[in-house]
Amino acid sequence: MMFLSLLVFSPLLGIVLLMFVRKTDERMIQWLGTAATVPPLILALFAFIQSGRGFRLERLDEARDWVRLTGLPFLTDAAYVIRYELGIDGLSLVFIVLTAVLATLAALASMLVKTEKKGYFLWLLALEIGMLGVFSAANFVWFFLFLEVTLVAMFFLVGKWGGFERERAAYSYLLYNGLGSALLLVVIAVLIARTGTANFALLHEMLHNPVAQGQWIAPLTGEGRRWLLGGLLLAFAVKLPAVPLHRWLIRVHVEAPPPVVMLHAGVLLKIAAYGMIRFGVGLFPDEFRAFAGAIAVFGVINVLYGALLALRQRELKRVLAYSSVSHMGVVLIGLGALNEAGIQGAVFQSVAHGLISALSFSLVGVLAHRIGTTDINRLGGLAKAMPLFSGYLLTAALALLGLPGLAGFVGEFTSFLGLFQTKPALAAVGALGLILAAAYSLKAVLDITFGRDRKEAVMGSRPAAGEIEAHRAAVDLRGKEAAPAFILVALIVAVGVYPQLLAAPLAAVVETMMNGLGG
Repeated sequence: MMFLSLLVFSPLLGIVLLMFVRKTDERMIQWLGTAATVPPLILALFAFIQSGRGFRLERLDEARDWVRLTGLPFLTDAAYVIRYELGIDGLSLVFIVLTAVLATLAALASMLVKTEKKGYFLWLLALEIGMLGVFSAANFVWFFLFLEVTLVAMFFLVGKWGGFERERAAYSYLLYNGLGSALLLVVIAVLIARTGTANFALLHEMLHNPVAQGQWIAPLTGEGRRWLLGGLLLAFAVKLPAVPLHRWLIRVHVEAPPPVVMLHAGVLLKIAAYGMIRFGVGLFPDEFRAFAGAIAVFGVINVLYGALLALRQRELKRVLAYSSVSHMGVVLIGLGALNEAGIQGAVFQSVAHGLISALSFSLVGVLAHRIGTTDINRLGGLAKAMPLFSGYLLTAALALLGLPGLAGFVGEFTSFLGLFQTKPALAAVGALGLILAAAYSLKAVLDITFGRDRKEAVMGSRPAAGEIEAHRAAVDLRGKEAAPAFILVALIVAVGVYPQLLAAPLAAVVETMMNGLGG
C-alpha cells in the first residue's frame, strides 16, 4: 500500500502542472496551487476518520530498500542499510491533519500575494511536502531530509516574498535553524554508526531491550545516551524556539508573508515539539527524566518572557510573535511535567496554538492588505467599518488567553495541571503568564477594534490624504477571505468543546510513552 507516499507527495502533481502555466495567469496559478493542497487534506481526514472507527494505522506503514552500502571492506553486507520508510501512529496523525488543514487554508489566504505568484506556490507546495514528510517519516534519515526541505522552502518564501527586511529575516532563519539541523545530523550519524539502523522502532527496541542490545555495532554508555539526548533537545530548542534562541522567530513572524507565517507558526514550530516527544520521551525516557526539571524551567521562562515582551509591543505582528514564544513555553512546561497530563497537554497546546496562530495571521494578512499597516498606534475604531473582521480577531484573542470552550484552554489547562502535580511552585510562577496573556491579547485587539478612530489616532493630528484613503479601504471580510477564518474558528471551538477529538488518537501513544517512563 502506498497511502502515505501518496499523502506526502501528492502536492508534486500541483508543482508539475504549475510548471506549464504562464506566470502572468495568476488566476489559474491560484486555482492550481490551492487545488494541489486538497488531495493530502482528503487523505489525512480519511485516515483520521478511519482511525476513529478502529482502523489500525500501522497497516499504512511503508518500507523498501533505498540505499545499501555494500562492497566496502570495513562493512558487512547487512550494515548501514538506509530504507525508504514511512509510518503513522496517533501522534503523527494529529500533526498530519493539522498540516494538511493549515496548508489548504494558507493557500486560500495566498490570494493576497500579488508578486511572482507562480514561484510562490511552487515553494509553498514544496514546503507542504516537507512538513507532511517530517510527520510521516519512520526513520531518522528521511525525517532529516524532509526537515531540510522545509528549511530551504521557508528560506525562499521569506527572502523573496517577505517585507522590507525580508533578506535579513531569511538569513537569520537559515542560520539558526541550519545550526539546529547540523546538531541534529551529528546525533543521527552517531546513532546510525552505533546501531546500523535509522528506523525509529528498531532504535527503540535496541535502546530498551537487553536482548536486542547484542545487535549493536558499538556499545553506547549511559553518559553517551545523555549527550545524544542533550544534542537532540538543543537542536529542537532552536527550532521551537526556546529563550534565548528565539530572535530569529520574531524577524520571521514580522517579515514573512502572513500565509507563510500561518504555516510557520502553525506547523513548523510544532516539528520541534513533535521531535522532543517522539525522540526525547520515546527513545530516551530514562535520560529524559534528568532533563525534565530544566525543560520545565525554560518553559516558565518562555511563558513569562514572551508575555512580558508581547505586552510592550505596539505592532500587531510583534505581539503575535512574542505570543508564540510564550505559548510554545507551555509545550515545554507540559513536557517538563513528565506525566500523562503534561504530555497530552504539550500535544493539545501544539495543535491549539497552531490553529489560533493561523487564524491570527490570516486576519493580519487581510488587515495589512486593507489598511497597509499593522501598527496598533495607527489603527482604531475598526469595529464599525469591519465588524466581521473584528469579531474574528476578538475570537482569536480570547483563544490566545485561554478562554474555556476554546482550544487554547485545553492545552494550557492540561499542561499546567501536569506541572502542578510534580512541581507546584514552578507551575504557580508560570501561571502568571496566563494573566499577562489576557492583558496583551485583549489590549492589542481592543485598541484596534474599539480604540479611537484611526483618522484621529496619529498623535491627535489631522490625517494625511493617504491616511484617509487607507481608512476608506477598511471594508469588511469578503467570502473568500472569510472562509479560512470561519473554518479555523470552527476547529478552535470544536477542539475546545470536545477535546476527545485529539485525546482519542493520542491515547495509545501516550500510554506507551508512560510505560517507558515507568508511569
